[in-house]
Amino acid sequence: MSGNYSDPSGNTEAFRAFANTPEPAAPTAVNRTPRLVGAAVVAVVLVALAAWLALS
Repeated sequence: MSGNYSDPSGNTEAFRAFANTPEPAAPTAVNRTPRLVGAAVVAVVLVALAAWLALS
């Protein structure tokens, strides 16, 4: 075995490159406003339909 063995984990430059890598970007938050507006519209239509059926 040679006496010039270099431990790769002891390489400061490689460690700094590993430690300074940016983390992957988090997925963007999904905007739920259109879904909530759609649910509200459906609820209003169903209540209006039930009222129309009940009163006619």
